[in-house]
Amino acid sequence: MEKFTQEFNTLNFAIKETDSLLLFAHSRPDGDTVGSVLALYEYAKKLNKIVTIVCFDPFPNYLKSLSNIQFKSPEQINFADYKLIIACDSVERGFQKIKDNFNEKQVIALIDHHPDITIQGDINIIDPSYSSVCEIIYNFFSTNNIEINHTIAKFLLLGILSDTGMFQHSNTTPRVMEIASILMKKGAPLAKIVETTFSNKNISTLKLWGKAFEKAKINPENGMIISVLTEKDLEECEARTEDIAQVAGILNTVPGTKFSLILSERKDGIIKGSLRSEEYKGVDVSKIAAQFGGGGHKLASGFEIQGKIAPIKDGWKII
Repeated sequence: MEKFTQEFNTLNFAIKETDSLLLFAHSRPDGDTVGSVLALYEYAKKLNKIVTIVCFDPFPNYLKSLSNIQFKSPEQINFADYKLIIACDSVERGFQKIKDNFNEKQVIALIDHHPDITIQGDINIIDPSYSSVCEIIYNFFSTNNIEINHTIAKFLLLGILSDTGMFQHSNTTPRVMEIASILMKKGAPLAKIVETTFSNKNISTLKLWGKAFEKAKINPENGMIISVLTEKDLEECEARTEDIAQVAGILNTVPGTKFSLILSERKDGIIKGSLRSEEYKGVDVSKIAAQFGGGGHKLASGFEIQGKIAPIKDGWKII
């Protein structure tokens, strides 16, 4: 029996019974949150539902070749207009800020694969053993015998590729590969997704990566490789914060290191920390992130702190 069979059936019933659906993507949206909300958007539109996708940040520029659907900001919508609300992936990166705007008559569904989620909805589909939310949503479609057309397949494969690092992370299970194969058979364009999300880098992105690699330092005592990117770095390279996403993963490939950390300045005095490791290295980076109020998976985690990055003689400090 498929895990979450009851929850999947309940969610599908809720989608079919509602006439208005709100989908929520987390702040600084990545491929998994984008792929999951777009897959559900396509399904709901096929059922002639009124559907809106809301996010505190705009649709990522680098994914616009895959979809022209736009995100709305929370300030642009009336929460009372929607009977069903579904938050997908990293639900505590933004959804907790608007959750109290909904009333008891509105149904809230949470779909996530991150551990230590503290908020609850009416329908909770949360399990960190999955590679991605898009893997969970594939199972939702499969359990309910919902047709996966080429557009839905494209979005689901986007999320799976994004959160498995193009099948390079340890969360790439045989089941993940089986699902990816099925999605490709249904028309998901693997080459286009890879080119869009991983390979198609403009000169500004490469310049930013160069700055990060130039600054990288290795701590031989704990095996950490660390680098920093400031707002000034982004301005000088004419790059975007989304261009930072792959730096921690690339640094993690340096021989002799156990985990990577990239610290990057964001708006409003926020510093984002991204941590990566691999199973064979024996480091649980989620425990490191937790010390700074963050979290995630043991091989991919993050946190946010207030401050600015300042250079010192042997590295940097947060001020």
